[in-house]
Amino acid sequence: MSTNAASILRKYWKPALATGAGGTSIIIWFEEIIILGLDILALIALLLLAVPIYLFNHFVFKSATPKIEDKSK
Repeated sequence: MSTNAASILRKYWKPALATGAGGTSIIIWFEEIIILGLDILALIALLLLAVPIYLFNHFVFKSATPKIEDKSK
């Protein structure tokens, strides 16, 4: 290795290291963002499934709750 090549390596080794690791870190960040998005979608899907069940339970079994007339007897 010539002295010119050695000085270039000494001058640019930190940016080269950051650039080399930067690609991996960007992919990891994208994976984390995608996982967060999937978690949010899972919560939305859970709400979309729970609301009809709750409404069905509320309207179908509403007659099972005691009324004031039933309590006074």
